[in-house]
Amino acid sequence: MSNSDVIRLERIRKIYETEDLRTYALSAVDLTIREGEFIAIEGPSGSGKSTLLSILGLLDAPSEGSYHFDGVAVDSLSVDAKADLRNQKIGFIFQSFNLISELTVFENVELPLTYRGLPRATRRDQVNSVLERVGMSHRARHLPAQLSGGQQQRVAVARALAGAPRILLADEPTGNLDTDNGDKVMDLLDELHRDGATLCMVTHNPTYAERAQRTVHLLDGQIVSEKEAA
Repeated sequence: MSNSDVIRLERIRKIYETEDLRTYALSAVDLTIREGEFIAIEGPSGSGKSTLLSILGLLDAPSEGSYHFDGVAVDSLSVDAKADLRNQKIGFIFQSFNLISELTVFENVELPLTYRGLPRATRRDQVNSVLERVGMSHRARHLPAQLSGGQQQRVAVARALAGAPRILLADEPTGNLDTDNGDKVMDLLDELHRDGATLCMVTHNPTYAERAQRTVHLLDGQIVSEKEAA
């Protein structure tokens, strides 16, 4: 495994079984994500994209195969160690934003840092920094309901960035946005990538997938093609 590899999956399978049916959601998936890379995962509904992203984000475990994160075998970790890795090194951006309606923008972005037990002054500085980076400092005291969809997604990006993760995982980050706001969120992700962020994005949008350095196409739980950007 290269020192520049953040994630390496080898022969990953995800199998769902009932009394009379065995379904392969993922079948023998090999995937490496390198430091500083922007990768897009695309494919039709039911192709395994969300399952793959859940495994990458340690929200689910594979039935078979090996997963290494920064050279560490994930399946050798305890439940608590996996939770720590997820909290410390993985930032999530969801299609539905997943902001807490009762908390302000500032408090939403601060929450993951609170779970880390960081001092209040440190949390404040990191939150202010990422809100400025995504252009939402002026909305820090607003509630999510007072924001547009595009603004809510910017806040969600800020929350994912606040802990300086090794990788950002974006699950259809433009799926609930109109074209204009979707383009603006993609522009922000492009900017983060240019600044050195490692990103893995699931998308149905082929135009947005083309912005990535590499596109992986899933079909029936298998990687059927990979394409490097020109």
